[in-house]
Parts: sequence; structure tokens; C-alpha cells
Amino acid sequence: MRIRLILSILVLSIAFTTKAQVINPEDAARHIGDSLTVCGEIFTARYFESSNNKPTLLNMGAAYPDNPITIVIFEDVRTKLNFKPEEKWVHKDLCITGKIELYKGKPEIVVHDPSQIKEK
Repeated sequence: MRIRLILSILVLSIAFTTKAQVINPEDAARHIGDSLTVCGEIFTARYFESSNNKPTLLNMGAAYPDNPITIVIFEDVRTKLNFKPEEKWVHKDLCITGKIELYKGKPEIVVHDPSQIKEK
């Protein structure tokens, strides 16, 4: 019984201390459906104030339309930031943690909480 308890604690501690895999923006297309961290430079960004959900799109790895991944920040998350991401984060290196999904054939991560974004 005691050995089972120790093994259970060990397995749980390993599970909770394992960090998300980190990849470059260029590798995002090979990780559709995976939850991980993508680190790279934001080349261009745009705030679509008149669109539904008022998205801010951060183009990581290259300028639009050649960016290998788009980071999407909808209005509900944007309001939690104290700055305009399309101004502050252009030409900055960021790490974004989340699930990589396809939108119109292009990889993207939708940010659900500001804690998913880290400046390098």
C-alpha cells in the first residue's frame, strides 16, 4: 500500500512539472491539434476593431501573408491587457502557449488568457 502511494505521488509530480514542448513558428504546421509553446518574433500585427469579437492578429515568424502562424487575441482577452498589443509587441520575441489549430488552412493559436503570452 505504501509503495502504491509513493508511486502515485511520483507520477503526479512528474505530470505537473513537465513543461510544454517549445517549437519555432516554422514548425507549427506539423503540430496541428497539439498544445505546446511557440516562440518567435512578431513581425506585423493588426487590430480589427470593426470585426466580430474585435480580433487582434499577431503574425509570428514573418509578415502577413507569409507568417507561419497567427496568434489571435479576441476582445475579451484584449481588455485584460493594459496596452495595445499591435503596437507593443511588433518586433518583440514572444512565447505563446496554447493549442495549435487550423483556420482557413493556416496554423493559429487563440489566446484565452493573457497568462498564455510571455515576452522573452
